[in-house]
Amino acid sequence: MTNNPTPVERMLAVLPDHLRAEAARRLAGAEPVLRERLAGLYGERADFLPWLGDLMENIGRLHAARPAALRRQDLRRAAQADWFLSQRMLGYCAYVQCFGGTLDGVGRRIGHLRELGVSYLHLLPFLRPRAGENDGGFAVANFDEVDPALGSNADLEALTARLRGAGISLCSDFILNHVADDHAWARGARAGDPAMRAMFHVFPDRTLPDRYERTLGQVFPQAAPGNFSYVEELGGWVWTTFYPYQWDLNYANPAVFAAMAATMLRLANRGIDVFRLDSTAFLWKREGSDCMNQPEAHALLQALRAVVAIAAPGVLLKAEAIVPTRELPAYFGSAAAPECHIAYHSSLMAAGWAALAEQDTELLRRVVAATPALPPAASWLSYVRCHDDIGWNVLRAEAGAGDHAPGEPGADGADGGQAGGAAARLARVARFFSGADGSYAAGAAFQSSDPRAAHGSNGMAASLAGLETAPDDAARAAARRRLLLLHGLALSFGALPVLFMGDELAQRNDYGYSARPQHAMDSRWLQRPQFDQQRWAARHDGGGEAGQVYAALRRLVRLRQSRPELAAGAPLALLPSVDPAVLALARGERFLALLNFSAVPHTLDLPGRWTCLQDDRAMAGGATLEPYGMLWLARDDDAIST
Repeated sequence: MTNNPTPVERMLAVLPDHLRAEAARRLAGAEPVLRERLAGLYGERADFLPWLGDLMENIGRLHAARPAALRRQDLRRAAQADWFLSQRMLGYCAYVQCFGGTLDGVGRRIGHLRELGVSYLHLLPFLRPRAGENDGGFAVANFDEVDPALGSNADLEALTARLRGAGISLCSDFILNHVADDHAWARGARAGDPAMRAMFHVFPDRTLPDRYERTLGQVFPQAAPGNFSYVEELGGWVWTTFYPYQWDLNYANPAVFAAMAATMLRLANRGIDVFRLDSTAFLWKREGSDCMNQPEAHALLQALRAVVAIAAPGVLLKAEAIVPTRELPAYFGSAAAPECHIAYHSSLMAAGWAALAEQDTELLRRVVAATPALPPAASWLSYVRCHDDIGWNVLRAEAGAGDHAPGEPGADGADGGQAGGAAARLARVARFFSGADGSYAAGAAFQSSDPRAAHGSNGMAASLAGLETAPDDAARAAARRRLLLLHGLALSFGALPVLFMGDELAQRNDYGYSARPQHAMDSRWLQRPQFDQQRWAARHDGGGEAGQVYAALRRLVRLRQSRPELAAGAPLALLPSVDPAVLALARGERFLALLNFSAVPHTLDLPGRWTCLQDDRAMAGGATLEPYGMLWLARDDDAIST
């Protein structure tokens, strides 16, 4: 090594001999992107090159510390970069405390996950959270320590090993945008440490915050209005996009990037396979903008991807960017500078629910048509429900482009019958899922006191689909079909589908949250129940609600696993439909999904000969979809479907 080593030489120097050749190969591919992106962000600083050398040396040390089993997994996955696109991939999302009680308890649920066909488990935040209110664990006080209420770091490493042995990858949230106000950096800032203060955006008065606020939105306008909070010990205002106790990190300071990149690699070395990068859209601040989806935010993510490619290439990055469809592709980056491996398709999820409310697939068809083809070795993430609210505003572009005329489904509402306008249309959908106007849905409005606004919607999928309010067997059957219809969309679209804990058992809303002081102010706890042990015990009882849903969903999962056409990267085509209530999707030339989002049956022409995969019926000439029904069809002849 030279007397003035380069950053790459500094990294290689700290590696043992047996790791250097492979590391040099990875560096040749990823280091130029890492250096270029970081130079674009921090290159004008006089200390850039020494800082970059320190960063690379630390990456090398963390790579050297990576357990041998994980390095072997890295090699296998790097050799098959599209390993996670398979139709056999199925995700499951849960809170540790709700699903298993502790990390060890989650390990005892592995049998249930395997029975479902799960190969990817997303456990919502399980690191040490802020004391007191902590946004469901998204206010992290220590990234290097498991929440003591859930277990220990040793328990985490034991769980990741058990999951690997069962063929299940573990996904962890990695909250990039902010830390809790009792994190060590925040405590240091309060104590007067200038280096710690520089980790955050702190303003001595309201001059700059007021200028920023002119163009900023508000995430929680009721619970936490505004984007800045006064902190007496700082003698100023700190940027708090979400809650006052969540302080936004200042990524204009290179020390923040270096610290967070190292934190991510330490977690990866504990066995985390996938990082859900929380709030990625908010990472960079620019006056005069909404401070979302800024170019520098993408540069930061591309730099993180390069860090992973060098030190832990078996790890995936997943963008939690709840943004309109047209803004999603940027989160995959480019062939020259890849970004995230997976991106949430929240527009698809919201549009599926909207199609049920309107009994019309126009919005959904617009979302599907606007969804670009996936780049190589990348996947959408599809889902029906999650721990968060359904944010309808993600559909503004599609809703504005397809206004309903008066008299059409969805045209009436509490806005005085004024048709047209994306906001009014989405507000009608939001009201529907809060149970207004005779709706079957049992949901709750989120973060809006204006009944005309397109507020978010909360609730478990079964409750939103009508199982909770169904007065008789016929209504319950229709609600089950609605629930399975949305899961059928997520499973057949061409993505990595993720089930939300309890949906496989048709669990309903947890109204007990309102009696828990730590949860009462946040109606998202409506869809965060404890795993229902009684329903789970009855999952094979075909006469019960849980058993019927569980059996039907498992059958769909098994069918998907047997069809290579349903892999994430396989071709998808939106077919024209003569009926606005029906969505028709072709996957390749031999698979057709027909989904009826209305309460009436529909008969469609069906050229050629087909087999209905759900019940092995032979079909030719036509197909009848029952109310809220779905058919997965496999073509029997050699003609190309049209």
